[in-house]
Amino acid sequence: MVGGSPMQAVLMAPGVKDKKVLAFKRGKGKDADAGVTALIRDIVAGGARSAFHVFDLAKVVDLHRGWRRALPDVRPCYAVKCNPDGAMLAALAALGAGFDCASRAEIEAVLALGVRPATIVYANPCKPEAHLEYAAEVGVNLTTYDSEEEVAKVRRCHPRCELLLRIKAPDSGDAKVDLGLKYGANPDEVLPLLRAAQREGVAVAGVSFHVGSGASLADVYRGAIEAAREAFDAAAALGMPPMRVLDIGGGFMAGRTFDEAAAVINRALERHFGDLPCVEVIGEPGRYFAETAFTLAARVIGKRTRGELREYWIDDGLYGSLNCILMDHYVPRPRPLAAAAAGEDTTAATTHASTVFGPTCDSLDTVVTGYQLPEMSVGDWLVFDDMGAYTTAAGSNFNGFATSAIKIHLAYSS
Repeated sequence: MVGGSPMQAVLMAPGVKDKKVLAFKRGKGKDADAGVTALIRDIVAGGARSAFHVFDLAKVVDLHRGWRRALPDVRPCYAVKCNPDGAMLAALAALGAGFDCASRAEIEAVLALGVRPATIVYANPCKPEAHLEYAAEVGVNLTTYDSEEEVAKVRRCHPRCELLLRIKAPDSGDAKVDLGLKYGANPDEVLPLLRAAQREGVAVAGVSFHVGSGASLADVYRGAIEAAREAFDAAAALGMPPMRVLDIGGGFMAGRTFDEAAAVINRALERHFGDLPCVEVIGEPGRYFAETAFTLAARVIGKRTRGELREYWIDDGLYGSLNCILMDHYVPRPRPLAAAAAGEDTTAATTHASTVFGPTCDSLDTVVTGYQLPEMSVGDWLVFDDMGAYTTAAGSNFNGFATSAIKIHLAYSS
């Protein structure tokens, strides 16, 4: 039985309500994976013969509740690039989230769900002119910038658009992806960029930053929020209209690091923006919502034995959804479905140093090497947890193995 109105809203959302949604009981503690493992086993028993994902919608509901509890004054705007799955977008739209879009296609996908244009941030500091003109047509009127050239482009293509000045966050040194290498104004560029917007007659609504994707050092938010307030004050000193939006970006990971980051953010907002209660604070979580909600099951399609070494081929790999190993520093820890199904103690089972390859003919397509696995056979399955962030979104059709062909089973846990 589905519990709670948020879950009901998600199940009735466009993009979800007309699809089959499987129910399963979530495990607890050390058996946290038992529920999704049992569901995967049922899907396999039902005739699945190729890799698939299980997407637990209830995790998104839980994570949204956790966000609102930890950051009650920060509106989440989901970063579509992280995982543009239609059901993910629909679930978050039903929960009242906004959206961070970086292209025309992402804006179209969100608007197709009935999302209001006013809840979309066009969070790409360097936009193709045609995409910007489309944003003007559909009423997406808030975007980021970090160069004078972008101000002139916005003035030319979308003069009604308001700007968020993207500033470079302090270097955290630990982010999975350091976005500061590509985007963000340096401190000495803030004043010239504000003046450029003032000169062109384009409104600057606020400031944005991004500490990097997957950052685990929470203190970096303190310095970034302080720098944002300095930019607010610089605009006021120029006589610009009062800014009203602070975008604290993304980079959040669910769990303890999120709770630590939220505590730092709340204190920093009170210290540096407590005297500006009219400022709306938004964030751009992607990984936070997507990562733990997806589980991948991949089928063993080949095997070779060389002495004590076992080599296996599976039907997903580095050119498919497991591109996250290269692109997102994902550390794969595959677990055999058969052992879990039999209730075996895998720590006591005989294991072998194993290499797992993806299905393409490129030797780069190697998932793990020297990884301890029990003896497996063609037709067995490996399960990969936390496979929702920057996985299917960045996969390809290389060598004829299409990432888009990997089925996603919608489910909800209770």
